[in-house]
Amino acid sequence: MAFQGSLKELPLPDIIQLVSVSGKTGVFTLKNGSEAGDIYLRKGQIVHAVVGDLTGEEAVYELAIWREGDFLFTPGKETEATTISRSNTNLLMEAARRIDEWQVLSKRIPSTRLVPVFTDRGVSTSVSLSPQEWTLVCKIDERRSIEEIALGLGSSPFEVSKVLYGMITSGLVSLHEDLSQLPMERLLRLPVDELRSVADRIHRLAQQLLVGHERAHELDAALRMSRAELDDGRGPDAVLDLIRAHEKSVSAALGPHQSKSFLERLGQLLGSS
Repeated sequence: MAFQGSLKELPLPDIIQLVSVSGKTGVFTLKNGSEAGDIYLRKGQIVHAVVGDLTGEEAVYELAIWREGDFLFTPGKETEATTISRSNTNLLMEAARRIDEWQVLSKRIPSTRLVPVFTDRGVSTSVSLSPQEWTLVCKIDERRSIEEIALGLGSSPFEVSKVLYGMITSGLVSLHEDLSQLPMERLLRLPVDELRSVADRIHRLAQQLLVGHERAHELDAALRMSRAELDDGRGPDAVLDLIRAHEKSVSAALGPHQSKSFLERLGQLLGSS
């Protein structure tokens, strides 16, 4: 018999614990707007998960932060893939730990689209680096973003950010902005009234992601600031400031993967403006 409901009423960790206790085999299908993911259980144990371009443990960690959406458990549906070996308890504890840890990391790394570059101190100072830091240093070419570096290392943006955090704190590396993935040139041609409309659409997009989250109030403050800057004649720069502020809030609240999703959807929005 299928088991379904709302993630708003029953968070994913609670759902999984309920089903795993019964030792069932099946798949959880989760949907949140245009996003969807699957978590497979075999005799109550999570063995495989997928959401977007993430699989295995990383997919579970991503799905565990979803506060909105619907779930459906279909019993008896199996998978041949086995990408997860941790126990359910350890897996969900790690998901909770990552959520807490990202709150700290995001204070210095507000977005994984940012590009790490060496500071003057990093270039001229002799320092002792850990093996993980050396591996990261070898991938920093001052052109690739954190996401691109993670892809090159076969790692996750979260793990790269953990290593990068210490290097930023010690002043060896700083982060530069790269908005090349967004069609920002379109904003330069828009009159103020249309820029206001774009700002409102950006705001609604971020609101959809942070519905019910304690950081949602940050979005309204950023929108008020953007509107004031538009009234003062700052034009596209005001919209850019709004994008930065909203991305920072989404990243801090939901993690790097949702921040990336926000930017991808934002690119589609700006491209159609």
